[in-house]
Amino acid sequence: MTTLAIDCGGGGIKGSVLDEAGTMRAHPIRVPTPYPLPPSLFVQTLVDLAGQLPKAEKATVGMPGMLRHGVVVSTPHYITKSGPRTRVLPELVEQWEGFDVQTTMAEALGMPVRVLNDAEVHGAGVIAGAGLELVMTLGTGLGFALFDGSRLAPHMEMSQAPVRWGLSYDTYIGEHERRRLGDALWSRRVGRMVEGLRPVFLWDRLYIGGGNSRHITPTVLTKMGDDVVIVPNSAALIGGARVWQLLID
Repeated sequence: MTTLAIDCGGGGIKGSVLDEAGTMRAHPIRVPTPYPLPPSLFVQTLVDLAGQLPKAEKATVGMPGMLRHGVVVSTPHYITKSGPRTRVLPELVEQWEGFDVQTTMAEALGMPVRVLNDAEVHGAGVIAGAGLELVMTLGTGLGFALFDGSRLAPHMEMSQAPVRWGLSYDTYIGEHERRRLGDALWSRRVGRMVEGLRPVFLWDRLYIGGGNSRHITPTVLTKMGDDVVIVPNSAALIGGARVWQLLID
């Protein structure tokens, strides 16, 4: 069976069609994330993107924020006027909270759909399925997912946890701070984050992905240790096919 995989970010939305092994059957297509972005425009954007790709039999959507059973509890970027770090619009907060993305997308696409946090989908594309595996994605902010074997743990918004100076992890190691600090100083922050969380989770393997993972300096990578692996951003789409094999409560 083929899967339409759509990865929704703060700056762009990309999609492809993959087979069960996670091999892409179409060149990925990317469109800018439109703002302001009410749920209706979000759904239409994904439907339009799907229309440019080969037909698939099921679909996976990964998007930022806290989701439970395909329903939005909160989402950080899509409630703003012009994208990340811009003004939050109260009317969008109201529209997004409690929005059943999974049911709505299934009806709009006419196929079974699974909607998860984007880091969880990313993780599905890289985990080995053995031991406690943690996935962090570095992009606009911090994405986070935890797996025990092939079972996905309930989602935790680690991005919103306070770290220092009144900053959350989202702002402490997000894209805005990387641009402000430069890669070297920003990488040291990422290293401190990893070492701070290591005794909390005692993972067997930590995977770091997302578009900004490539900016971590070799010196910091070496210090992180052999239990930390950098993974390609393509996992965000590959995971779209593999996520259907996960055990999800």
